[in-house]
Amino acid sequence: MQHLKSYFVRTGSHNVFVFNALLWCASFAVLLYFFSQDHSPAKIDYVYTGSFIATVIPPVFLNLYVLIPRFLKKEKYALFGFFFLINLLLFTQLNTWFFSSLIDYVFSDYYFISYHSNMKVFFIFSVFLAATTLMKISEDWVYLNQIENRALKLENQQIQFQLSSLRAQINPHFLFNSLNVLYSLSLQNKEETSNAIVQLSDILRYVLYDSNTEKITLKKERALILNYLDFQKFRHQETAEIQFDDDIDDAAFKIYPMLLLPLIENSFKHGIKGDTEQTFVTIHMTKTAKEFHFYIENNLSDKVEKQEEKYAGLGLKNIQQNLGLIYPNKHSFTITKTTTTFAVSLKIEIDEY
Repeated sequence: MQHLKSYFVRTGSHNVFVFNALLWCASFAVLLYFFSQDHSPAKIDYVYTGSFIATVIPPVFLNLYVLIPRFLKKEKYALFGFFFLINLLLFTQLNTWFFSSLIDYVFSDYYFISYHSNMKVFFIFSVFLAATTLMKISEDWVYLNQIENRALKLENQQIQFQLSSLRAQINPHFLFNSLNVLYSLSLQNKEETSNAIVQLSDILRYVLYDSNTEKITLKKERALILNYLDFQKFRHQETAEIQFDDDIDDAAFKIYPMLLLPLIENSFKHGIKGDTEQTFVTIHMTKTAKEFHFYIENNLSDKVEKQEEKYAGLGLKNIQQNLGLIYPNKHSFTITKTTTTFAVSLKIEIDEY
């Protein structure tokens, strides 16, 4: 986007024909009225006005397409002012010379008398150069603003596509893990299987429908977490210690959906194991006026297979990519790993959210 802006500022080549056609048609009409304001324009007035415009075009073009791109837009204001003045004085003098000596040779059928003093010609040229400078800067600003807006829209579309792609990677992963829970219950012929299916359907309803919004309230996120924890209790032994506590000052506060569930998923999948003693998952969620903080910690199993580590890394990478897109420079994501524990701390600054 910045490259495009720099290009157009450098060349100043957009809409040249339309810009100049409108500029000089309007200028001709204004000067014709100015030069013949005491009577209806005669043929000689059209010739005189056209000739005068012909002497104004060169300094205006020189200013628009040489001085402005090379000096003004590069913030070389002193050089721009110096050459602007030289341009003005030079072509003002050439205008005077043209109407005093040369025009009679160009239009031999007419007899021209200059009605304008050098000071008045200087004033007219000054108005033209100053006005066209402002017009060109304004026209460039509008055009570049359109370029920037289109680039921002395209960038936003790309971000939304990336977020959708990341979410699509998360959802099948979650469903695969959940089906493993139901499979485990069905093998043991437990009566809780039907209740687990109902809970899974509630969770999937959130994943498939509620998560397809830009933001979700902490109230709904909290309900999802509690539902998911209850669902996981069907699978894990009673000795597993599962704790969840929260301190939220505003349950209506919204965050991007599907940021927290993959972290909890990861803890259950790679932390709590049936053949490991003292298994645990501990979750703390707080929300203050300036920060949202989600902390989750689990035991680290000695029997985590390499394939599982690969998928775990994919889930954490997806979350980090999401955070980089939707909370740029407004979040921290910290992983703390020891020989026996694995913890993730997610903090989001909420002053602008």
